[in-house]
Amino acid sequence: MVQKLDIKILDSRIKEKFSLPTYATSGSAGLDLYACLDDTINLAAGASILLSSGIAIHIKDPNIAAIIIPRSGLGHKNGIVLGNLIGLIDADYQGPLMISLWNRGQNTFNITPGARIAQMVLIPIIKAVFNVVESFEKSERGIDGFGHSGT
Repeated sequence: MVQKLDIKILDSRIKEKFSLPTYATSGSAGLDLYACLDDTINLAAGASILLSSGIAIHIKDPNIAAIIIPRSGLGHKNGIVLGNLIGLIDADYQGPLMISLWNRGQNTFNITPGARIAQMVLIPIIKAVFNVVESFEKSERGIDGFGHSGT
């Protein structure tokens, strides 16, 4: 399925020096997001920073949202994850797409201008309507919580 999104370029270097969000391969689920920076930033171990992607999007369709997630290689190899762990972009949001990066690693990490720093995935949204009940129909699990199935 393909979903058309409106995108606004907020930094004039997009398309000339930096890329629009792109899929790395035809099988990629996430669009790579790029650091829209003037100079390399040295992100110290334990530090976090809010970076611009240089764009804004407007999804419009209330049945779709976008999530910003870490790039798995950056997280595993360098400890670079999102400062808020995951970012949610609502369908009606039209502001700048900012990426909060956190260096949970033990070494300083250099973020260069135009580096792929996160990815964005579109997801379907199911809205809940609550049905208040006095009790639930019995299920196999019931109220058993953390660790209920063993180790």
